Amino acid sequence: MVTALFFSVSATDGLARTGTITTPRGEIRTPAFMPVGTAGTVKGMKPADVRTSGADIILGNTYHLMLRPGAERLARLGGLHAWMKWDRPILTDSGGYQVMSLGDLTTKSEEGVAFKSHLDGSRHMLSPERSMEIQTAIGADIVMAFDECTPFPATHEVAKASMERSMRWARRSRDALTNNAALFGIQQGSMFEDLRAVSTAALTDIGFDGYAVGGLAVGEGQGEMFRVLDFAVPMLPADKPRYLMGVGKPDDIVGAVERGIDMFDCVLPTRSGRNGQAFTWDGPINIRNAKFAEDLTPLDPESPVAEWSKAYLHHLVRSGEMLGAMLMTEHNLWFYQQVMAGLRDAIARGGLTDWANAFRARYRGQDPASRD
Repeated sequence: MVTALFFSVSATDGLARTGTITTPRGEIRTPAFMPVGTAGTVKGMKPADVRTSGADIILGNTYHLMLRPGAERLARLGGLHAWMKWDRPILTDSGGYQVMSLGDLTTKSEEGVAFKSHLDGSRHMLSPERSMEIQTAIGADIVMAFDECTPFPATHEVAKASMERSMRWARRSRDALTNNAALFGIQQGSMFEDLRAVSTAALTDIGFDGYAVGGLAVGEGQGEMFRVLDFAVPMLPADKPRYLMGVGKPDDIVGAVERGIDMFDCVLPTRSGRNGQAFTWDGPINIRNAKFAEDLTPLDPESPVAEWSKAYLHHLVRSGEMLGAMLMTEHNLWFYQQVMAGLRDAIARGGLTDWANAFRARYRGQDPASRD
């Protein structure tokens, strides 16, 4: 089956690269950050405003959409693109992580994962075949193979068994996908280089349109994550997109791009915005802090919410006003896309090391007291 995805690299700088993922619904500039639209919406944002922030693609969540409104209903309604009025590419996760972290009374077997809904207690089975069926019903442009979320920390023995099951499920995912959506395989193996190598060999033997690094950003810390990326990313095919799932903080993203990652997603900019944290070039700030109560400066002069002062945002967030969460989220998504644009430009002109070092020095140099 020929899938409707093409990846081209336009420039490299060290291990980092910038390029374009071409899909029938438009181009995705890489490195790319995908805002998370868990339940058919990027919380607090209209789709047009998500696009204006600079996002080329968003992420939808298989687990949440299968439970509400339901995959078959969503298909009858025309699919997620038409339903939420987003005409750009959508990537859907497989649902595996949420099933194992949110589902009550979860039972894993070779068939898949049986679980009870966190919404109403109804029972469900999610398998590689069912995950492909749901993601097809959603109408995803990029589909993720169903995998097992390896616990952290894990012994080599536990990580090996989990990785091997994920590879068996990866083949079943490939066999079950019946449309021409792009399918990404997920490299597993926890913190172990030999297991990551075995996983990569299995995935490339099956053949995927892109490859994700799974099992990171699970509590291991930035240093350990970078250590794993140092050996895990070069294993992956250079002619396919590389996606680091669930990452993350801006300085995590910069370090991962330096190691060859092309795609990212994380709930952090939206969740943090709803909780009063803004990301800035000088590091994250807590707008609830009393020192902002009479601060008439904007979060950033170029921010789409620059007409509102920190003092006003402080008041809105402290008062629990929904506009506060909306404006903070809009700013954070804009900032993340500014970081991605800066990375793309730096790679294209061969100046990534200087750009990344300057970014880190400024981002980490802020007074820690202002981050409380």
